[in-house]
Amino acid sequence: MLKGKKILAVVPARGGSKGIPLKNLQPIGGVPLVALVAEVLKGLPEVDRAVVSTDSDRIAEVAQAAGIDAPFRRPENISGDTIGDWDVLTHALSATEAIDSAVYDVILMLQPTSPLRKAEHLRRCLEKLVDEDLDAVWTVSETDTKNHPLKQLTLGTHGELGYYAPEAAGIIARQQLKPVYHRNGIAYAISRGCLLNQKTILGRKAAGIVIPGVHVSIDTPWDMALVEFILASEKRGDKGPFGASST
Repeated sequence: MLKGKKILAVVPARGGSKGIPLKNLQPIGGVPLVALVAEVLKGLPEVDRAVVSTDSDRIAEVAQAAGIDAPFRRPENISGDTIGDWDVLTHALSATEAIDSAVYDVILMLQPTSPLRKAEHLRRCLEKLVDEDLDAVWTVSETDTKNHPLKQLTLGTHGELGYYAPEAAGIIARQQLKPVYHRNGIAYAISRGCLLNQKTILGRKAAGIVIPGVHVSIDTPWDMALVEFILASEKRGDKGPFGASST
C-alpha cells in the first residue's frame, strides 16, 4: 500500500507469442522472463498483490514458483495477439477483486519483456501517480534523433519516396527536432478510475517518467542477445551506453 492506496501488480504473459515461442519463459541470465518480474517486486513492498494474467499453465507454474500468484487463467477471447492491454487489465482486476473480496486503487502493469527494470523505476511511477492524483504514469525513453518521426520516410505502391510528415521537408539539422519519447514497457501505473471509468490505460491526466540508459523491450532473439550483452557489461562495470543502467 502507498499512502492509503491499495496496489495490484498485473504481469501479462500469454503463451501464444509468435516471434519467440513461449517468450515469457525464455531465460535471461538463467532466469525466465516472468520470474525476473518477481525478483524486482521483492524490492517493492508497496505492492499489495501481484498476479500473472496468462492462458498458459506452464507460465502460471513458473510465475507462482517465483512468487507471483496465478489465481485465474486468461480466457481465450482475450488471449490473441491483437488484444489490447485494457482488456487484459480490466479482466485481471475484476477477477482478482472477486477472488480477494477486495478493491484495488492502483494497477501496476509489468510486462515480462522489459527485463532491465529496477524496483526504483516502479516506485517512481507509483509515487508520481499517487502524489499528483494522476490517471496514469508510464515509463518512457527518449527516442534517438535518427528515429525521430520527422526523419521517417514512406514508400508508395511503386516505390515512390516521400516524407512521413510534410513539415519534415524543413528539417535541416537535428537541433531543429523537438525531443520525442517512446514507451519502454518498464512500468505502467494506472488508477482504478482511469481503467474502469475512462476505459483507457492513458487517461486525461497522464504523465511520463523518463528512464535514462538503454532499455530493451524483447520481441526477437536479437533483443534477447542484446539484453544479455547489456547485463554482462554491467557486471564488468563497463563505461558507456551499455554500462550500469541509471535509475
